[in-house]
Amino acid sequence: MSSKKILVAPLNWGLGHATRCIPIIEALENNGYIPIIASDGVALQMLQKEFPHLQSLELPSYHIEYAKNGAFFKWKMIKNSPKMIDAILQEKKTIRQWIDEYDIAGIISDNRLGVYSKKIPSVFITHQLNVLTGNTTWISSKVHQHIIKKFNQCWIPDVETKPNLSGKLGHLENPEENIKYIGPLSRLHRKPTDKKYDLMVILSGPEPQRGMLEAQLTQEMGQFKGKVVFIKGKIEPEQKIEQVSNVTYYNFMNTEQLENTFNESEIVLCRSGYTTIMDLAQLGKKAFFIPTPGQYEQEYLAKKLKKEGLVPFAKQEDFKIENLLEIDLFKGLKNFGTAITWNKLFCLFEGK
Repeated sequence: MSSKKILVAPLNWGLGHATRCIPIIEALENNGYIPIIASDGVALQMLQKEFPHLQSLELPSYHIEYAKNGAFFKWKMIKNSPKMIDAILQEKKTIRQWIDEYDIAGIISDNRLGVYSKKIPSVFITHQLNVLTGNTTWISSKVHQHIIKKFNQCWIPDVETKPNLSGKLGHLENPEENIKYIGPLSRLHRKPTDKKYDLMVILSGPEPQRGMLEAQLTQEMGQFKGKVVFIKGKIEPEQKIEQVSNVTYYNFMNTEQLENTFNESEIVLCRSGYTTIMDLAQLGKKAFFIPTPGQYEQEYLAKKLKKEGLVPFAKQEDFKIENLLEIDLFKGLKNFGTAITWNKLFCLFEGK
């Protein structure tokens, strides 16, 4: 058994990157490694809540801000790109110091572009070999693929064959040799439980879009007949629970509570983020998607899964509570039954 220290560094963009690192951190511990957590903002706070016993370090923020209007999403990202490039350069410098200071033997970066080293084995996790940005997709994809080459391995949380979850995002015609399909990643498990809620609403993603959807759905909930659990996706120091007629509101839940709530709920209303999709597939749940406006990747995934007859979706501005009736016409997501062989993946850190 190894007691090597492995740095696990997810991007702070919503909570998806951080939550899908939870099974990786657990697997590292189960295989005798010592994980060190590194991120910023809510992603870091969430992982600190999950793993209070582990060392955690703060990385510079990428300053990812969303436009209020989805149509300006890309321009907002371009405007922020100097800050982002600055953060990536700062990250590289910080990593060089940390490797010596904390005796780090390996790196697992979930979409943090500057977190790698030529000195030690470095892994990049992404479901986006192609980065969709509308008419600039070819540039953003080429840049991303160029960065991925700097890592020893790129782990894709999906299956290589069809059917798969990520579609053209995670599959190239001629993939590089360092790409490995590891199977979908989820921190949740399916459990036989009694139904407690007719509908589970779970929000995620950066502001202001998260808050805008919260306000819209809170209003719509008055029309829903049945028991609702509504998780706002706001990471705060204390958990808050509020009951308003048929709706139970939570600001956030930890993994164990979320797992129970997913299992106790009939249907799920959520964003079409990739981590959420992996969770729904793991649990075999029926859902309805509202993609984040202007986020090409979520829009693509929602369209792909609707076309495959699995999950319906609506644009944020068009959503009405009666849309949920469409769920019955769709098959819902299914578990691929792939088990991740962690000890094989971790051989990289043993120089094998």
